[in-house]
Amino acid sequence: MLRTAGGQRAPRPRTAFIACAATAGLLLAATGCGNGDEGPGEAVGGVPVVEKGKLTTCTHLPYPPFQFEQDGKIVGFDVALIDLVAKNLGVEQKILDTPFENFKTGAFLNSGECDLAAAGMTITEDRKKNVDFSVPYFDATQALLATKKSGATTLADVKARKLKLGAQAETTGESYATSQGFDPVAFESSDAVLNGLRTGQVDAVVIDYPVVQGWLKDKANADAFALGQNIETGEQYGFSVKKGNDKLRAAIDKAINDARADGTYKRIYEQWIGPLPQGQS
Repeated sequence: MLRTAGGQRAPRPRTAFIACAATAGLLLAATGCGNGDEGPGEAVGGVPVVEKGKLTTCTHLPYPPFQFEQDGKIVGFDVALIDLVAKNLGVEQKILDTPFENFKTGAFLNSGECDLAAAGMTITEDRKKNVDFSVPYFDATQALLATKKSGATTLADVKARKLKLGAQAETTGESYATSQGFDPVAFESSDAVLNGLRTGQVDAVVIDYPVVQGWLKDKANADAFALGQNIETGEQYGFSVKKGNDKLRAAIDKAINDARADGTYKRIYEQWIGPLPQGQS
């Protein structure tokens, strides 16, 4: 996903979420798992970290099932995978909630606020100019979700009926909709996208399929909205690091590859997303 902001966007303060890497999620308060900001340091293998004893991850909340708050913790697919990296490095993961538009430029990586970015982020050639990506960790598709009363099941329906289409700003969903001749309403977050559907600001949206899957688990959403076409865009997600940070990138790659080899990736995928598609491991 590539996530831009339209009129819906408002600046949000950066918020830190900290927890021990061995846990399943991240506590909302920095209690019991660290001693505060101690300045830069090194993790196992000489991997540099911006804060001693921690692996600081920039993300943008909420974006279920990849990262979101649940029962007072930040959890999700991305969180679980980066916890594996942190464990290997002998540190704990710390999450900073940051505006998504900075991910494209690598601003928070370059400023030394974060070690990596993990946010259901699509690997693109444009982004590679500013950041280095890990090996792909997720094969993504887009999906159309429409209100049942609209009767739309395809983008062709949306266009023919002159319906309002929405997408999350600065995402590949927005880019794809634009490439198909639409001028989608841009929402700042996935929650705002869903609220736009609920309140009638838009009749349909294009967004990552796993996000739609999560929404439709809620009966109220399933009653009101219908899943339309699945859009194959060939996207793959990657975690990003500052350009030239080869040691951390290698550590992330190792954690992903090891998890695929020993079955951990499959377990995490099925926990947060659903059955692993055939041919993936």
